[in-house]
Amino acid sequence: MNFGFSEEQETIRDTLARLLGDHATLAVAHARLDSGEGFDRPTWSALADGGWLGLAMSEAEGGAGMGAVELAILAEEIGRSLAAVPFLPVLGLAVPALQAAGTEAQRRSLLPGIAEGRVIIATALAEAGGLAPETVTATLAHGRLSGRKAPVGFGADATHALVAARDEGGAVRLCLVDLSGPGVTIRALDPIDRTRPAAEIALDGAPAELLPGSDGAVISRLLDGAAVLGAFEQIGLAERALALTTAYTRERRAFGRPIGSFQAVKHRLADMFARIELARSNAFFGAWALASGDSRLGEAAAVARLAALDAVQFATEESIQLHGGIGITWAADPHLFLRRGWQLKAELGLTPMWRERLLDNLAASGHAAT
Repeated sequence: MNFGFSEEQETIRDTLARLLGDHATLAVAHARLDSGEGFDRPTWSALADGGWLGLAMSEAEGGAGMGAVELAILAEEIGRSLAAVPFLPVLGLAVPALQAAGTEAQRRSLLPGIAEGRVIIATALAEAGGLAPETVTATLAHGRLSGRKAPVGFGADATHALVAARDEGGAVRLCLVDLSGPGVTIRALDPIDRTRPAAEIALDGAPAELLPGSDGAVISRLLDGAAVLGAFEQIGLAERALALTTAYTRERRAFGRPIGSFQAVKHRLADMFARIELARSNAFFGAWALASGDSRLGEAAAVARLAALDAVQFATEESIQLHGGIGITWAADPHLFLRRGWQLKAELGLTPMWRERLLDNLAASGHAAT
């Protein structure tokens, strides 16, 4: 079984790397951190103009008709560039939700606008930072939605929100809310990474459309798919942090030698590389399971998420350490990666949640956890 990318997929990667290299530079990230503007609309528009936002949509939906593997490539390059764009909420969660659980009318109304960059759907699943179904207290009754959701990534920049709420029978379902409509109050939050803005969305009888196909199994699969794509975004981020740190250790000199020539520094760089490659192998399996519809997706997604969380935390923290005193300063680059790593960690649930999901999947499949 070959978990590498094909020649065509590598061409996609190269094209994306050039596009993001032209638009989402580290200088842009610093400027957005300084200004607090957050969402990088020019880069999002460039992705839309290139057809990348419709990558996994059918041609009838305004897309390119590709799939999960190509989305994984896009996720990795966005992570590598630190682009301040809502890839995961929109393309990793909202689009699959519409495709799996929405009506034909909902797909026809929203998917072409997403592909063109006009429609941005934030995913308002979390309440008090929790993603587990038992944490959902928002309610949907007679087409009206009430509750509070926070943090919602890019919530203040979105046109719509995909909201998890309990229906009149108490089941957790997904619904769509027009954020410009009545009963919606949005309050910006101060996130760890200000280049990835977040908000609290308060809903007081806001008109909402149920995604009729949404149920517990669908929501679980959506989270698994997002975890796989999120792992690739984290891997791209960790790889860029490693590359910058390696370059710095070749330039920074101590005792008349580059610090990268010292054995202790070499070992730390090697440890960063090893954790990233372990995460990559697990993410490849997750992408394959997602693209093929394999029954082991839940297990693969949890392992990919856990390995990526470990890799990005280790790589970004080591980057700070190996840069020495300048690593945490505002003008330097390493803290950008550390902040983004922390933010990505918070957005899809923390390590204990995914360990529990992994154990549940292993138990359900009859494997013995070791």
